[in-house]
Amino acid sequence: MLFRSDAQAVLDPERLTHLINHHHVSLAQATPVTWKMLVQADWHPSHPVKALCGGEALPVDLANQLVGRVAELWNVYGPTETTIWSTVSRVGSSADATSIGRPIHNTRVYLLDQHRRLVLPGQIGELWIAGEGVARGYRNQPELTARQFADDPFAPTAPGPRMYATGDLARWQPDGTLTCLDRKSTR
Repeated sequence: MLFRSDAQAVLDPERLTHLINHHHVSLAQATPVTWKMLVQADWHPSHPVKALCGGEALPVDLANQLVGRVAELWNVYGPTETTIWSTVSRVGSSADATSIGRPIHNTRVYLLDQHRRLVLPGQIGELWIAGEGVARGYRNQPELTARQFADDPFAPTAPGPRMYATGDLARWQPDGTLTCLDRKSTR
């Protein structure tokens, strides 16, 4: 845990390296920008570190560099509207770097077409997230809430809970994992 006096350490790779090593941090979550900063500063942990990377897409070259330095690398995906993490994937090689994995506990993920119908496996669809972590909507923004949130017609219970449209395009892989491809066009 970084203390208030150490908050600026995330901007300084030497200070951050010192904190990780001095406090024997075994689990660290950061964005690709922070992990890249550490790699560029030739960071090598003094002990095993499980690294969680989220907040934006994990570049394949960064994944390759981290896999050789950390005990485990995990790609975590999820927008704020779904209580941060919705899917997770362990990255073992560059082939795994683009995978956002499978939904976490109490989370459902759907790939839907423009009519909010499920797409077939292997097809590209917009990623929608449902489950206990999904927010009810945006505060004092009913129009935006109506655009981004909907009742979950696929839920195992009725009436269905809410689901959230991420705006990301994804595809189910044959092994049951998801690959996030790009942002949906807003045209």
